[in-house]
Amino acid sequence: MEFDLIVKGGTLADSRVADIGIRGGRIAAIEPRLEAEAGEVIDAAGDLVAPPFVDPHFHMDATLSYGTPRINASGTLLEGIGLWGELKPLLTHEAVKERALAYCDWAVSMGLLAIRTHVDTCDDRLLAVEALLDVKKTVAPYLDLQLVAFPQDGFYRDPTARENTIRALDMGVDVVGGIPHFERTMEDGRRSVTELCEIAAERGLRVDMHCDETDDPLSRHIEQLAYETKRLGLNGKVNGSHLTSMHSMDNYYVSKLLPLMAEAEVSAVPNPLINIVLQGRHDTYPKRRGMTRVPEMLKAGIRVGFGQDCVLDPWYSLGTADMLDVAFMGLHVAQMTSPADMRRCFDMVTTDNAAIMGLEGYGLEVGNVASLVILDAGNPIEALRLRPDRLCVVSKGKVVSRKKRNDSRLSIDGRPPSVRRRHAAH
Repeated sequence: MEFDLIVKGGTLADSRVADIGIRGGRIAAIEPRLEAEAGEVIDAAGDLVAPPFVDPHFHMDATLSYGTPRINASGTLLEGIGLWGELKPLLTHEAVKERALAYCDWAVSMGLLAIRTHVDTCDDRLLAVEALLDVKKTVAPYLDLQLVAFPQDGFYRDPTARENTIRALDMGVDVVGGIPHFERTMEDGRRSVTELCEIAAERGLRVDMHCDETDDPLSRHIEQLAYETKRLGLNGKVNGSHLTSMHSMDNYYVSKLLPLMAEAEVSAVPNPLINIVLQGRHDTYPKRRGMTRVPEMLKAGIRVGFGQDCVLDPWYSLGTADMLDVAFMGLHVAQMTSPADMRRCFDMVTTDNAAIMGLEGYGLEVGNVASLVILDAGNPIEALRLRPDRLCVVSKGKVVSRKKRNDSRLSIDGRPPSVRRRHAAH
């Protein structure tokens, strides 16, 4: 049997050491040892071979724009929104496309091969929508890009947002978004959740809503989102992003809310790096960190993933497109430091995020799309601890990024990790 590519001797997330045979862009075999010809053989040498990283929450229309036209002086969410409003009239199709493509290249080098990005629909030109639809086509051979129609300035609050959001969906945007907590009143926010979910149900689309991204414990639009999901039969197709108000809600209300979310199969995507930077800005001390109740949601049976949200834009002055950085911060803020919890945090930037996005053919199983990443680490927990180099990235059966192993990095026992793992294998 011949393969296009064989990845030999990699350690899978479940600790198995196996060879992976790839043919025609699909995983054709996973065996302890494959004795077959291949167009190319990659020796993983005991390194971790994982499914690619997935980011279910990003803003690609704003990425890499940091400092234009100015810097967010207060570091708050609202100033970031205001700053984005200043930047929008200055955008050009080519500039948005150039920055987005640069970020996609960066992402691929980090083993990040699927991104869901919100794109602002509160611009009558829909310039960013057009640009990112172009980007989606360009990167399709090696990166899966989902677009969310996102009325950044409020579905009702902005005078043309409703019309523009529908126009964007007609143009081929994949997911319906919203921002109910930014409407003028709680009632307008509630109504926006209802109408946006109805639009999604009519079109057979998924929903991903910025929901309760505030320190206000009375911002409870996630409750309405769960209700509409159940009413409209959207179970499993709806995500609530951020949910930072839950950090400040009283425990009794949350004890009622979480079962509603679980019943409706509404997933959640906190964004650890951004949530802890933007929230609590009005506090003195104690100072809230803002990230939602991740362990409690997991215990309630709610699917939770971690998102990147921002990189070098009006809201965040850092970022590297590394989902392990995101998970690393998330496990600290959520205090998920047991081995089982840390292992789950790795899943939250891979398999759980893929499920939230509804990716088909994802994962290291025979018959699935042949996308994977080889990391200079021995297991998922070590990968979280080290945030190591991505030695090789394979997307849809083709090698798209390579990096030489850094054997100068020493492990606890004084030997380079790759040597230690090869020794252990024998």
